[in-house]
Amino acid sequence: MNSFALSLLLWMSVHSCSKGAFLLASRHNVGTELFVEATREKLINGKSNILILDHLNINHEKGRHDWLRAFYFDFLQCAVDPRKEENLDAGSKTLWANIGTNQFHLPEGKPDAQVLDGCVTLAYRDINALCLKIDHAKDAMKGSLFDVEKIGEHELKVIDPWGSRFRIIEANADDVVDTRGRQPGDRSEGLAMTDLAINVDKDTNLDGIARFYSSLFDASTVVTPGSSVVVKVGPTQTLTFLVKDCEGKVSHADLVESEEGIINYGAHISMYIADFPKTYDKAESLGVTYVNPRFKRQAYNKDEAIDQCMFRIIDIVDPENVEKGSILKIEHEVRSVIKKDGSKYKSCPFDKVPDQCLTTS
Repeated sequence: MNSFALSLLLWMSVHSCSKGAFLLASRHNVGTELFVEATREKLINGKSNILILDHLNINHEKGRHDWLRAFYFDFLQCAVDPRKEENLDAGSKTLWANIGTNQFHLPEGKPDAQVLDGCVTLAYRDINALCLKIDHAKDAMKGSLFDVEKIGEHELKVIDPWGSRFRIIEANADDVVDTRGRQPGDRSEGLAMTDLAINVDKDTNLDGIARFYSSLFDASTVVTPGSSVVVKVGPTQTLTFLVKDCEGKVSHADLVESEEGIINYGAHISMYIADFPKTYDKAESLGVTYVNPRFKRQAYNKDEAIDQCMFRIIDIVDPENVEKGSILKIEHEVRSVIKKDGSKYKSCPFDKVPDQCLTTS
């Protein structure tokens, strides 16, 4: 089983909040391997208008740049994005932490940190280097929720200073590195964000989520009834919606009414897509386009979306039952690789415009 197939075991390994769930991912019986390989084949060979899940935006606790630095840069060995490096020197405001072609956008909370109800899977060539940093990291983040547990020989279960969960796996670079480019600045020790798992409630319409991504983004999906939906969001990258069997209601939005509109202070994900105009048209027809007044870049119509190279959605709906309303809310920043004139958008991590990208003009 190669490392990308292993990452697809996330649907099992975070199916519970317990230690045993992570151990489950290491028990690769024949039936499990056949399932994972079949899933991998469908997703790798399948289509997707989504080119990459570029970043996760999640707030850190205001005034705790020390913990932010200790976790993302000293422990995880993410690279400091030079576009926000002055904030690292100043010890305040937003930081961007790079891992391969992927990023974490880390704004200050007001004042609290956000805790992702899910799990982020990061791939490394060798986890032993991280293991050597554990004691120092615990000292640097003393008083926080930071914790590390080794699961077998090739995996770590990690809790960040505020409670968000990470899964660190060993991987072959050839299996997970996105060769289309990388984020600017120094290279990170980590190879890639291979999966982002988003927890959902037990009664969630998983088939509806799959239909949403298939309809809106032409993305290949695999549904495990009662358990998960896995969506292809890159050549070897997945977005997983996972039924949570722990107590408590799942929420991924923090909505506040304002004069400008409904502001979402919750975490969001950002993705680049190939056919931007067509995707906007589909989102508009489903009634899911959204403007978040929290951010300066706003798109109220298709022309503004093309000018801004982005638009947002927050509601995931079932295309076969739109009138029933939102299945769940999680904000997506949907980005275009190319600008109106056909040139590459400056923030896109690719070295060149992929062939499948269609002009926005």
